[in-house]
Amino acid sequence: MAVYQTTVSAPVNIACIKYWGKRDTKLILPTNSSLSVTLDQDHLRSTTTSRADPSFDKDRLWLNGKEESIEAGGRLSTCIVELKRLRAAVEAQNSAAPKLSTFPVYIASRNNFPTAAGLASSASGFAALVASLAALYELPATPSQLSVIARQGSGSACRSLFGGFVAWEMGSAPDGSDSLAIEVAPREHWPDIHALICVVSDDKKGTSSTSGMQRTVETSALLQHRIAQVVPARMDAIKDAILRRDFPAFARITMQDSNQFHAVALDTDPPIFYLNDVSRAIIAVITEYNRAAGAIKAAYTYDAGPNAVIYTPKENVKEIVELLLRYFPQSQPFPDPFGLDVNNEGKLPAGFNEKVAKAFPVASVKGFIHTRVGDGPRKLDASEALLGSDGLPTFLA
Repeated sequence: MAVYQTTVSAPVNIACIKYWGKRDTKLILPTNSSLSVTLDQDHLRSTTTSRADPSFDKDRLWLNGKEESIEAGGRLSTCIVELKRLRAAVEAQNSAAPKLSTFPVYIASRNNFPTAAGLASSASGFAALVASLAALYELPATPSQLSVIARQGSGSACRSLFGGFVAWEMGSAPDGSDSLAIEVAPREHWPDIHALICVVSDDKKGTSSTSGMQRTVETSALLQHRIAQVVPARMDAIKDAILRRDFPAFARITMQDSNQFHAVALDTDPPIFYLNDVSRAIIAVITEYNRAAGAIKAAYTYDAGPNAVIYTPKENVKEIVELLLRYFPQSQPFPDPFGLDVNNEGKLPAGFNEKVAKAFPVASVKGFIHTRVGDGPRKLDASEALLGSDGLPTFLA
């Protein structure tokens, strides 16, 4: 009997222009457009295996070895139902096509990084889910078309359907048909952009993005100014900086938008605090690093959590890692996937004012992840499947 199964991995993306606030909470339509950098799946990814089989009794999904409930009308169900609808259209056009749209599906997904830790796990997770089912169903859909479905699972998931530099255009149609992701530039356009993730906390955050942003929409006057006046101009400016490979312009806009996003969180009633003392010290260190260099060589950005992502051209990574190790020492040597020879004792660049921040205790930053701009979803071979011959996950929590 034929086995209908596909495994796909999808990347994490980190926004430079932040998405914060929905104008439609069911369809996940944003109040503003956003833009992100896709990170390398060799270091950060979600992997999903999907199988359709008439012997299965119902749709089931396991995340990191634990079964998740698929609630009717919920985000998981919405994505699965929509992809089955598209498969049914394929079957209607081709009577010889297996009727996969009528089969229940088993889905297993695994992240290689902490879930709910501010590292956009829902983005890569829903992108992998949608890409996996689209490949299983052999859908003739573009990544932008699939991004409309992924968006309904997690807003930022739409941006993980592409590699490189990606815009999520907010759109204006009430049904959300034009709220989708587009590629601004592929990874190959600017491949030497690297990212250093500073894992300040891997705990689940106190205020979820979903509840936080709705509170902001309801109470923040600053958000309304951001939506109307600030983001449209920043979207145009950062796209232009990417196309010209102008790192100082890209970095300046990225830091300004991160700062304003957290200002909007503070302008919420009651205020939302996503940054902590370590987060703020990293901002001070990167700001002084740029000042001492006499040029913008690095950009920090923070999503809805305390973890920093630092973008920089690859030639600066060693210097930045050594600077951060001076203030945030680690108990273990820095594990660099690119083979950098790092001084683990830390080192200050010339002209750097060391008094901008205090040295923190060991492991105040739980770890550093060095990665770079990456590609979009990848179809994997059968050896990487997460479902066994019985259709059940090969690992359980």
